[in-house]
Amino acid sequence: MSSCLIAGALTVALSTSGQFTLEWTHSVEKEGWREVWQVEGDRMHLVEAAVKGSGAGMEPGPDGGFVDGWWVWVPDSPPVSELLLAASGETPSGWLLCGVDCVTLGARPDKPIRLHPCEAK
Repeated sequence: MSSCLIAGALTVALSTSGQFTLEWTHSVEKEGWREVWQVEGDRMHLVEAAVKGSGAGMEPGPDGGFVDGWWVWVPDSPPVSELLLAASGETPSGWLLCGVDCVTLGARPDKPIRLHPCEAK
């Protein structure tokens, strides 16, 4: 299990569980979106998604339930080796990436940010 992520030029420490969260505001609906990811070696697997509202590509999954103001579900998606976070500057927020600590990515226009696990040891 990797204990860190590379996010552009940053290294982000992960909790001992190897999980991290990404949270942002949807560009059209202006509602919160949150994802919980699990790092396993050189791959990342989406283990939970949650949205504050629905519409314009924000529909909760079929098994979703309403929990503490969020529609929460477990997506059925394969593991990935990286995520590319667009940094257009046109969205209402950047991405809040939380491992052990939190950092905001992509709040200003710039190149996409490549997010991937640190090399597995």
